[in-house]
Amino acid sequence: MVREKVLLTGASGSMGFAAFEELWRRRDRFDIVLLLRPSAKNVAMFAPCLEGRRVDGPGTAHYHDGSLKIVWGDAVNHEDIRAACAGVDAVLNPMAFIAPAADHDPATAEAVNAVAVQSLVKAIRAEPDGAERIRLLHVGSVAQYGDRLPPRHMIRTGDPMQPSVFDFYATTKIRGERAVIESGIRHWASLRQTFITIPSFLTDLLDPITFHLPINTAIEMNTKYDAGRGLVNALDVPRDSDFWGRVYNMAGGPACRVSALGYMKTLFELTGAGDYRRLFERRWFATRNFHCGWFADSHVLNGYLQFWRDDNAAHYEQVRQYMSKLAADMQAAGTPMPGGEDFIRATLEQMVDARTGTRFWRNNGYEARLRAFFGSAASYDAIPDWDVDMPPMPQDVAPRLLDHGYDESKPRLETYDLRQAAEFRGGRLLSPDWDGNGSTVLEWQDAEGRQFSASPNLVLKAGHWSPHEAAPPWDFDRVARRNPFFAQVWHNTHAPDEDNFYPPDCYLDVV
Repeated sequence: MVREKVLLTGASGSMGFAAFEELWRRRDRFDIVLLLRPSAKNVAMFAPCLEGRRVDGPGTAHYHDGSLKIVWGDAVNHEDIRAACAGVDAVLNPMAFIAPAADHDPATAEAVNAVAVQSLVKAIRAEPDGAERIRLLHVGSVAQYGDRLPPRHMIRTGDPMQPSVFDFYATTKIRGERAVIESGIRHWASLRQTFITIPSFLTDLLDPITFHLPINTAIEMNTKYDAGRGLVNALDVPRDSDFWGRVYNMAGGPACRVSALGYMKTLFELTGAGDYRRLFERRWFATRNFHCGWFADSHVLNGYLQFWRDDNAAHYEQVRQYMSKLAADMQAAGTPMPGGEDFIRATLEQMVDARTGTRFWRNNGYEARLRAFFGSAASYDAIPDWDVDMPPMPQDVAPRLLDHGYDESKPRLETYDLRQAAEFRGGRLLSPDWDGNGSTVLEWQDAEGRQFSASPNLVLKAGHWSPHEAAPPWDFDRVARRNPFFAQVWHNTHAPDEDNFYPPDCYLDVV
């Protein structure tokens, strides 16, 4: 049997490494190509596959009789991407520069999450018959949807791209996905990945971003194991399947749904950390401007890829086992794991008082951050204690799905539907005719009269719109006043009379 050659980017990330392990188990079917920076961390991570050979720097090396090829380079270098794409049959792209690092370094986020994806598309198209022959599985993010608190907590593909203020990770992922959808590659799919859970979550994410999450956020999780399995399973989808040329929401389904407060409570009970109400102050948590939600259509992707195995209980057991082993290892090393409510409270206070911490913003007058995440300093101060006037939790609220501005039940769309959708976005379809092909690039106009090019797939099916309205900068109060499609989400947590503007360099306040 001739093995397919598969390029996997981002193989050192949580989803990427889980995908690599899946490919490694199936290497009787696949020749694996990786594009990795020759960092000490990456070399150590893949050492079991390197057959004892040294990695001295950039270059291409083959291992295991050629079944594993590693291009030791950098995705921001187009020549490295070209070398990695040479002769491949499929590309799996979970590569990402993620938050919180991305929000402190927008230039690198842009280079990795947007420009490198554009470069990847260019490299695929440069291969012989690449646009027709090579399949591209791109991984997007739930962060692209922005803040989706109850009752707008149920998300569908086609909902607007509305990245939260200061979320440069989301803005760059939006631009990267746009390049994939408009690439001209025939066999592509974009999987908008939810919050990926890892067993070491409690120790790996001791960062103030924890408190940027409102307590009533709806979360539909996906373990890294299911995420990696699903990505690799996409290689089994036939070329003539209607799977291709579409955007999907990727998460674990109803058995993986929880509220942020419920998740936090369970983790602390699981590890014996104590009562969360004595460890956190409620006002430490933002009341808007993050992301996550429940996916109304996550079952659609599972119908194609059959990757659901882990539910919430499985994830909690993974966390328990990890923490138990960590405690045992530290005890054996003579450095017992610190614990107790006083220690945990002190650790959390260090996080909330860091420059990206919510209490730091209040104590030091960071008005822009307070407006974005709380509405105002006064709103922060007015947050009561636990169990007093709690916000509506997603499991207790009937979700309200968004109107996409056209008749989605129609089996075949017409030019009229595109015009209707454009008007619901405050704009116009300028192209007089349409051939019915969702990939055909047409001309549009936004509410400000600015012209742009986009396919119906991008606008109607994927929720993208005018790049002139996209962040940064964040001028979303102005956008929402003219774009009813966008306003459905924005005015869920923002008053119609708000008038905020956040420039592209807004992140410098904490850097």
